[in-house]
Amino acid sequence: MRHATRRALLTAAAALVLAGCATVRPESAGPPGAAPAARPEQDRLLKAAEQRLVAECLHAQGLALAPASQARAPDDRDERLRTALFGKDPRELSVTLATGLTVTANSDGCVAAARGRLYGDQTRWFRAQVTVDNLRAEAQARMKEDPAHRAALDRWTRCAAPAGVPRAGRPDPVVAERCARESGLSDVRARLEPAALATVRTLHRDQVATYEQLRARALLRAAELPANTTQKKGTDAS
Repeated sequence: MRHATRRALLTAAAALVLAGCATVRPESAGPPGAAPAARPEQDRLLKAAEQRLVAECLHAQGLALAPASQARAPDDRDERLRTALFGKDPRELSVTLATGLTVTANSDGCVAAARGRLYGDQTRWFRAQVTVDNLRAEAQARMKEDPAHRAALDRWTRCAAPAGVPRAGRPDPVVAERCARESGLSDVRARLEPAALATVRTLHRDQVATYEQLRARALLRAAELPANTTQKKGTDAS
């Protein structure tokens, strides 16, 4: 199981890098050095830039990621590649969210190095990104304290998992969606979520501001990256 998990991790990493190593600048990004204005295109630009920097970092170590379709038995080269990508434990970066979840990451490895180059300060970016990425989860946790939400959730539970009926894990998605409509839970969430999101964004306004600031700088760096230089033949680590 350990080998299978490690292989899945490296396969996912290979897909991440190979998906964006061909180019950094989308066709609609405008002139060199100009970041796209639309948020989805900004996301694609940042993702492609990070993937490119990860690939370059691996290339500098004589490593490369093979296509996900190239299967073979796992060996010690997998561990070398994993360490090159994600660094060595223990994990130095840690953020505990208001929901109680703790998110950790390494400060070394090619992924961390790529984010450091792109965002300027990988520690500040890690803390800001984790916080912003979990704002909705924190808002949803706050919503659960609302009496209207609790009542609707009780109705949903009675609909999706009636008393006396054996429960087989999570309800079928179709049933869950139907019950969300019939119980009024969907309507309650739609009404409460905007205010809850506004509240948690205000509570974390410093991290939100840091996120937007570092993201803006990263967009400029990503748009200015030179043409890809990682296509030279290297050592295939997978």
